[in-house]
Amino acid sequence: MKFLVSLVVFSLVLNSFASAQTLIQDSCKKAAAKDPLMKYDFCVNSLTEDPQSKTATTLEGLVLASTKNAAAKIMNVKGTVEGSIKAKKYEKVTEAVLNTCLELYDDANDSLTSALSSVKTHDYYTANVYLSAALDDPENCEDAFKERKQLKSPVTTENNVLFQKILIPLAFTNML
Repeated sequence: MKFLVSLVVFSLVLNSFASAQTLIQDSCKKAAAKDPLMKYDFCVNSLTEDPQSKTATTLEGLVLASTKNAAAKIMNVKGTVEGSIKAKKYEKVTEAVLNTCLELYDDANDSLTSALSSVKTHDYYTANVYLSAALDDPENCEDAFKERKQLKSPVTTENNVLFQKILIPLAFTNML
């Protein structure tokens, strides 16, 4: 009897994982078809690496999980940049621009927090506004470096990843 119960539980867990995987793949495929900036492989890999996304059963659940994932990545990048500034790895002019980026990362994190609240109340229009605002911030950081023609951004790779991470919940919200 215990074996039968264990087998049923295992089957349910396996089915749940397969359903989440299908939801992730289908959602990323639809989003990539609608938005040329969305990278399908990045979307699928990003979500399948995230434990919260793997347990999502609805598109709204994926929006919540991917928004939290993007916010965590922003805080990770912010911490890395703060560490670089404290370690005096860059010249003063680069540090000044990185400080601007830190403010932008804070703004993006605030926007993602507001987007989460909006999704939880099913206010997808407002969530879209906040997600769009957050999406601009990594790009604005890069623009701050481009304005100083001699400076090369040391965070281009991180900002490109942030852009994609934020684009995922934005694209999904547009599908709700």
